Amino acid sequence: MAIYTKDDAKVIMDKALSFSKADGCEINLSGDNSGNIRYARNTVSTAGARSNQTLVVQSNYGKKQGTATIEEFDDASLEKAVRRSEELAQLSPESEEFMAPLGPQTYDQSNGFNENTAKVTPDYRAAVAAASIEPAKAKDVTAAGFFEDYQDFSAMSNSNGLFAYEQSTGLDFTVTMRSNDGSGSGWVTRDYNDVSRFDAEMASRIAIDKALMSKEAKAIEPGKYTVILEPAASVGLLRNLMFSFSARSADEGRSFMSKEGGGNKIGEKIVDERVNLYSDPLHPLVPASTWTGTGVPVKKTSWLEGGVVKNLAYDRYWADQKGVATLPFPANGIMDGGDASLEDLIKDTKKGILVTRMWYIRNVDPQTLLYTGLTRDGTFFIENGKIKHPIKNFRFNESPIIMLNNLETLGQQVRIDGNLIPYMKIRDFTFSSLSDAV
Repeated sequence: MAIYTKDDAKVIMDKALSFSKADGCEINLSGDNSGNIRYARNTVSTAGARSNQTLVVQSNYGKKQGTATIEEFDDASLEKAVRRSEELAQLSPESEEFMAPLGPQTYDQSNGFNENTAKVTPDYRAAVAAASIEPAKAKDVTAAGFFEDYQDFSAMSNSNGLFAYEQSTGLDFTVTMRSNDGSGSGWVTRDYNDVSRFDAEMASRIAIDKALMSKEAKAIEPGKYTVILEPAASVGLLRNLMFSFSARSADEGRSFMSKEGGGNKIGEKIVDERVNLYSDPLHPLVPASTWTGTGVPVKKTSWLEGGVVKNLAYDRYWADQKGVATLPFPANGIMDGGDASLEDLIKDTKKGILVTRMWYIRNVDPQTLLYTGLTRDGTFFIENGKIKHPIKNFRFNESPIIMLNNLETLGQQVRIDGNLIPYMKIRDFTFSSLSDAV
């Protein structure tokens, strides 16, 4: 059994802590039950289920730390793991950035668990595959996809009296549809905590339609274009922006958030005033963990408000160095949107490009947050409010900062990779070269 109740987890961790002889000891216990199905060439290729559980012991003597991991929780195994972590701690050099285990904390009750998702069956997974494969066959399209569902738990306890526990559920689905002549490709991803929000057939039909629409794409010249970015196209750039909210990197002059002459950009306006970006572990559509791996409580936090930097993330060490409160990195990313649908944005565009998604995004310059990557799986030319024809893919060179300063319209929010991101229309998006990949 990989899923332990709060009480069962506490019994195991208390037993492990009882064996500790170190200055400090921290226990992390986690487990998951998951199932999956994979298909390619319109045929199921693999299906399976997994049940896994792990206990990690971290002991310290002063600033010297050691870690041991086990998957058996009888008394002898627990004591052996504790002793091993203590031996490793005594052999280790001191860590200048060591922080003693936290004392008791107060956490919000996570809302990431859904009973229906925890009860997904192999028959349901098979139905998901069928909902992709059958309509693909009917349209002379080949489907390749993956669906996974999971239920997990995480628990944490230490010798200073801290205890945390939570459960969550989720599903992830991706499918690529290729026209059988090889000239068109469509793609969709979906992820939810609540399986009742997922419609495999609807998602698959979107990918099928894009595969058929993108056949025999035409090449157009690279350059600066007005673009409509679906959330799957912008989330990679926005995620990299969220990763830049490190106070330490900024204070040490290593990031875009560094201020010339020293310090950071808290309080500075860096993007369009319509941009509001925050994180909230209790958001009903994108719930996340209410505590970090070091036991710090996670709360709703504003990162960009009216285009102004409101906060930067401080880990325990850097917060201690600066004499401020610890503030964890975003647990999720939620960007305010508008009322416009994708169709509305297309109708309101005289000339532009619709981008389904971007991939293979790589850093070019951390000081300006410049990134490069490729469009993929459905790129279309828009003229006079209608999709005129498919176009070949591009390589882009763009910064999320420039992108959010060139914002024209915010559309409706969509959940993507555990975040809520709106459709966006952006002017002067930079495409640097063509790509022959479909």
